[in-house]
Amino acid sequence: MDRFRMIFQYFQSNSESVMNGICGLLALASVKMYTCFDFSCPCLPWYNMAYGLGIMFVPPIALFLCGLILNRQSLVMLEEWRRPQGCRKKDLAVIRYMCSSIMQRAMVAPVVWIIVTLLDGKCLICAFSSSVDPEKFVGFANASPMQVQQLLAKVPCKDDEVMRNNTSRKAVSRYLRCWSQALGWSILLILIIAAFLARWLRPCFNQATLLQARHWSNYIDIEQKIFEETCCEHSRLFAHKCILHFFESMRQEIKLHSFGLPREGEGAEGEEDLLRGITDQDQVNKLLKMWYYEKPPLDVSQVTQR
Repeated sequence: MDRFRMIFQYFQSNSESVMNGICGLLALASVKMYTCFDFSCPCLPWYNMAYGLGIMFVPPIALFLCGLILNRQSLVMLEEWRRPQGCRKKDLAVIRYMCSSIMQRAMVAPVVWIIVTLLDGKCLICAFSSSVDPEKFVGFANASPMQVQQLLAKVPCKDDEVMRNNTSRKAVSRYLRCWSQALGWSILLILIIAAFLARWLRPCFNQATLLQARHWSNYIDIEQKIFEETCCEHSRLFAHKCILHFFESMRQEIKLHSFGLPREGEGAEGEEDLLRGITDQDQVNKLLKMWYYEKPPLDVSQVTQR
C-alpha cells in the first residue's frame, strides 16, 4: 500500500516530464479508444449531424476534463487565483503562466482525437451527408426532395439495401472524406507551424519575465506540497500525544502487552518541539486560517539574520 501511495504522490508532483508523460498517455488512449469504438451512424436525416458531431466533440471534452483533473497545478492555480490578498501580493503573470501551461497539456488529447476523427472521415461523412448539394451528383436527379434527403442520410450506411446499388453513394462518401482529411491535415499543419513559431520566437521576447513566472509557479506548487506534508506530520504527532493522554490511565496494562510506548517523559521534549507550541484545536484552526487569509510575504531575510 505504501508503494502505491508513493507512486501516486510521485505522479501528483510538479514534474514537467511526468505531466508530459501523462498527456502523452492520454493522447495514446484517445487514439486507442477511437480505433476500438464501434462507429454506427443512424442514417436518419435529423440524427446524423447530432451523432457525427457528438462523436467528434463530446469525447474531447471528457479528455480535456481528465487532463485538468490529472494535472496537480490546475488546483494549485485555482487556489492561488481565489485566495485573499493577505500579506502576499498575487502575481497575475504567474497565474497566467500556470493557466497557459495547464491548458496546453490538457488540450493534447482532445486535439489528437479531433485530428484522428477528421483523418478517418467517418464522423464528417455521417454529420454532413445530408448537407451535400445533390445537383453535383447524377444519382439523385430523378428523386423528389424528400427522397433525396433520405438517400443522402443513408450515404454512410453502405450495407443498406437502398444505397447498395446507388452509383452516387461512393462519390458522396469520397467527396466528404476528401474534405474531412483536408481539414484534418490543415489543422495538423497549423498546429505544427504554431509550435514551430512559439519555439523559435520565444527567445525574441523578455526571457527574464518568463523565468520569473516559471520559477514562482514552481514555488507555489512546492510550497503547497511542503505545507501539506508539514500539516500531516503535525497531525500525526498531535494525534500521538492525544492518544497517549487518553490511554494514560491504562499505561501499565499497555506496557504489559509490549506495545512499545515511550516511558513517561521520554521523547516528550522532542515531540513538543515538533509541535511548535501548537497544542490545542483552536490554535490549529487559527494557524490554518492565518495561512489561508494572510500568507506570509516571500522574504526570509529575518530568518537568515536570526
